[in-house]
Amino acid sequence: MIRVLVKKLLDDKAFREKRRITLQEICAETGISRATLTRIVSSSGHNANLETIEALCKYFDCTPCDLLELVPEEEWGD
Repeated sequence: MIRVLVKKLLDDKAFREKRRITLQEICAETGISRATLTRIVSSSGHNANLETIEALCKYFDCTPCDLLELVPEEEWGD
């Protein structure tokens, strides 16, 4: 399963910039809807399209390798 690491990148960015970053701010800057971003952050295994992944990579100034993690299914307990 692919895990989207938005929470980790958000925490790292907030720490570096020494400020609180809201999901609403990310939505405004990326054009991603609040509902989509909330599902990505809250749901393990949420299906994000390539446009969303690209927008998040641009916002966090990272590559898809930094944003996505392949987790073996046995670790998910499915």
